[in-house]
Amino acid sequence: MAAKSVGAGILISRLAGLARQMLFASYFGQRTEAADAFTAAFRIPNLLQNLFGEGALSGSFIPVHAGLRARGQHDAAGQMARTFFALLTLAVSIIVLLGVMAAPLMVTVLTPGFTGPKRDLTIHLVRVLFPGAGFLVASAWCLGVLNSHGKFLLSYSAPVAWNAAMIATMLYFGDRHGVEWLAMDLAWGSVAGSFLQFAVQAPIAWRLSRHPGRAALTEPVRQAVRNFVPVLVSRGAVQLTAYIDAMIASWLPTGAVAALANAQTLYTLPVSLFGISISAAELPAMSSDAASTDGYAALRARIDAGLERLAFFVIPSAVAFAALGDVIAAALLQRGRFEASDALFVWGILAGSSVGLLATTMARLYSVAHYALGDPKRPLRFALVRLVAVTTLGYLCALVLPPRLGIAPAWGAAGLTASAGVAGWIEFVLLRASLNRRIGRTGLLASYTVRLWIAGGAGAGAAWAVRLALPPLEPLVRAAAVLPVFGAGFLASALVLRLPVPGLRPR
Repeated sequence: MAAKSVGAGILISRLAGLARQMLFASYFGQRTEAADAFTAAFRIPNLLQNLFGEGALSGSFIPVHAGLRARGQHDAAGQMARTFFALLTLAVSIIVLLGVMAAPLMVTVLTPGFTGPKRDLTIHLVRVLFPGAGFLVASAWCLGVLNSHGKFLLSYSAPVAWNAAMIATMLYFGDRHGVEWLAMDLAWGSVAGSFLQFAVQAPIAWRLSRHPGRAALTEPVRQAVRNFVPVLVSRGAVQLTAYIDAMIASWLPTGAVAALANAQTLYTLPVSLFGISISAAELPAMSSDAASTDGYAALRARIDAGLERLAFFVIPSAVAFAALGDVIAAALLQRGRFEASDALFVWGILAGSSVGLLATTMARLYSVAHYALGDPKRPLRFALVRLVAVTTLGYLCALVLPPRLGIAPAWGAAGLTASAGVAGWIEFVLLRASLNRRIGRTGLLASYTVRLWIAGGAGAGAAWAVRLALPPLEPLVRAAAVLPVFGAGFLASALVLRLPVPGLRPR
């Protein structure tokens, strides 16, 4: 039930985010300097939210807070939550101030390929956007409190308010200015939306953390802070891979940074819906299983069941991105300034992302299992290995190999996502081996995985047969004809191959 609530909340917020990105593509296109500048600027202050936000809080705050509540120490849990919020607010306020002041330096470091007006616009946008990232961190604290109390739907659907503010900004100002001025308007709309995302959760989170005492650095607070640092660095290393991609992409032709963001909106959807929802919902239960005296049997069973659910949805998603990515991109993004050639470019990036989609989602579940066992340090070490691999392989595949192979430089963006996928598999293998040494064998059965890939291939084959038989159609009409065939073909093949369908058939 918890996973369904998380999944529903993420689905609602991701659909709102998709609507925002569709509108952005329509107004900004994909090959304008303003699109690249806003995309890069939007990502830079969000590093603060990604580092201090949900990932770090999930691995440090929630286990301690939920543990106090499970032992009936509700006042201590409330005191710990509010003290942690005070410390978090102080740290983030200082970082926001430094971020606004150091915007030119960060733009130089994180988008070294930007020059002239594009660089200047990016700096202005970063300065506007940074305070909004602070509100998003505060919103992540609310998420931690709400999740510890089993209130998943509100916390994961709250980003709808943020996306709605940005959508409203584009609809109101979209036809009034050029794209450079619209980018500034949209930055202010993002800040307003960040505050709204915090505001819709804060009253309930504050009420749930009520306690009679004052803020104090109790042992639970110190424990959460001790856990926070390695989890922060670990999640930061994972998040930095996206920033390294953007850094390398800044040297590619105009449009590569925006294309990466468009593709990321699509390929992170299955990661968010299945990887994050299942991992977030399973963390409290894994923590209980880790403390049981059954020799980790329950924990192993929970991990294997989670991996099966992940694979059932992620493998066909990877197949769809590789085989039908242009159909998907065109249906969702091709309007206004976004052209058919832009959809083909996004398809190449989506195909690259399909290499590591399964590994990324499974690695997240294995990281959460380590956190449940009170071991945040190993995921940190493996994330750093992934970071090194992403940097090295990304540079080679995006900037070195394309010119030597006679490939247009812009297609280095697809090399970035493919190399990130290889790095994701390296991290996954390390995480699984580490956990298996500690609790015994876990993982997907090879026969189950092979049957899923066969079912995905069958669905893609049926979809391509329909696609080739169709005359030229509008993108939405073509997608409406082709994509349901892929889904039906996959499900029919899964049933023929006797694969358990989550929610429809028992395991």
